[in-house]
Amino acid sequence: MSIRIIPQNQPETREPQTAEQIPPLLFPRLKNLYSRRAARLRHLAAKNPLGDYLRFAAVIAQAQEIVLYDHPLRLDLRPRLAESAQRNEPPLDVRHYPRDRHWQQLLHSLIAELKPEMSGQALAVLENLEKSSASELETLAGALLAGEFSRVSSDKSPFVWAALSLYWAQMAAMIPGKVRTEQGDHRQFCPVCGSVPVTGLVHMDVAQEGLRYLHCNLCESEWHVASDRCCNCEQTRDLHLWSLDNHQAAVHAESCGDCGTYMKLLCQERDPAVEPVADDLASLVLDARMEQEGFARSSLNPFMFPGE
Repeated sequence: MSIRIIPQNQPETREPQTAEQIPPLLFPRLKNLYSRRAARLRHLAAKNPLGDYLRFAAVIAQAQEIVLYDHPLRLDLRPRLAESAQRNEPPLDVRHYPRDRHWQQLLHSLIAELKPEMSGQALAVLENLEKSSASELETLAGALLAGEFSRVSSDKSPFVWAALSLYWAQMAAMIPGKVRTEQGDHRQFCPVCGSVPVTGLVHMDVAQEGLRYLHCNLCESEWHVASDRCCNCEQTRDLHLWSLDNHQAAVHAESCGDCGTYMKLLCQERDPAVEPVADDLASLVLDARMEQEGFARSSLNPFMFPGE
């Protein structure tokens, strides 16, 4: 099954929604999203061998919170929704969406917020980005969005992606459409922007209790994938759960013997405070274990890009 966003003025051809129907897509709720992420990163840093890097990520997340409200986006997405529906592609598809300079404004504002908090190599990277031309920044953004990570140095990627993510999250939160599920492929990609998830999240909300959603690493949307199938290839056999502590841990990895990949799964019932980006980053030791077992990661954390 795939997920499709339907423009508001387009007639629907499905049966009426029932109370039991699973919400296929959750658009981002941006209020305090980044401040909650920053707080979780700081909390997890206290007893983590990667504590310094978690605190570094927390500083970026807190800056995102400030910049988000300093630079609201005003945009009418209805024409884009209609066009993408006709082309049967995500409305904010990273491959085709014609991004404007708003994301660069967000980047320069992030740099201004972050420079007083950074020193050494991180400060040098920010100053280098600050001096980059608009075309150079577009080249970096295009490479990251295309998954060509080797073209961008890994010390620049988190800053550039932080601005791109803010831009896409602002747009995703503004989408005035309805959502339906239908037959199709590529459920492993975000139906809003076409990017890949950070992790899976098992909700404990009343409306979504016990349901698994994948959290987008770009636009912060979440989409439902049934818990009895692989998040990457949707096969239902040879699936196994792994954890470092015990079966009651809030963070697991689900491996698939068919496609040879794994994805982290966070369970809110076991820890209501889990946060997709923060808890994924804080559990990199589990990633190392999965790699030792021969599995490749099918998701991507915005603070852990491969690069040159």
